[in-house]
Amino acid sequence: MRPGRKSYPSDVSDEEWSFCAPYLTLMTEAAPQREYSLREVFNGLRWLVRAGCPWRMMPNDLPPWYVVFQQTRRWLNAGCFEAMAHDLRVALRMAAERNEQPSAAILDSRTLQSTPESGGRAGFDGHKRRKGSKVHAAVDTLGHLLALRVTPANEQDRAQVGELAQQVQEVTGDSVEVAFVDQGYTGNEPAQAAEEQGVQLIVVKLPEAKKGFVLLPRRWVVERSFGWMARFRRLARDYERLPETLAGLSFLAFAIMMVKNFVHLMAYIL
Repeated sequence: MRPGRKSYPSDVSDEEWSFCAPYLTLMTEAAPQREYSLREVFNGLRWLVRAGCPWRMMPNDLPPWYVVFQQTRRWLNAGCFEAMAHDLRVALRMAAERNEQPSAAILDSRTLQSTPESGGRAGFDGHKRRKGSKVHAAVDTLGHLLALRVTPANEQDRAQVGELAQQVQEVTGDSVEVAFVDQGYTGNEPAQAAEEQGVQLIVVKLPEAKKGFVLLPRRWVVERSFGWMARFRRLARDYERLPETLAGLSFLAFAIMMVKNFVHLMAYIL
């Protein structure tokens, strides 16, 4: 940190940084063009995605906003956050005495309200009565993010099954055999799209005698994952001009949560 700067709750710890640094060091730390510490730049990004403020309103005791923005673009283009999240998922699964790669996934989507920045690509979700973007996600049975796709909110959930299933199989080595979904994915087309990727689509239906809130088997896991994401205010709405940015920051949010859990777990074991 800069001399005299007080730490923020979002700052990366020493233990967390020792894990994250190899994924984020795209060039040597001593490169002549590097003016600010890479760790401080990462702290700036972590603060922004957690606090949800505009880039130009970053605190003055962190690196300038344009430095953090430019480095974030490099990290996003290099897929650093996806790689970090996938490796952490494997480590946490092994610590939980699960197989390295999952055999089951849960698919769902959530709709984010659009903003002036993202309004040009927004769609209207008639069910949620909201204009914005849909974040289609696939998680494993522990709630860790496997794949993610951003579309306008008027896109149907069932139309994204093939793309999500393909992404899931790519990152897991074709280990996923079944995917649990809600009734919005009912139909032959999504089932066939999943089957083409070697995945059986299982629709978890609501009880016929439903009264009030019902916790659905398997399906609650992905809802919990969306709840974790909601703690990062930058992801509470779609503030991004590019859907790829929203997807990348979503992986960053999961990486932040997972590396914290990993460090706590290692401290407990050791």
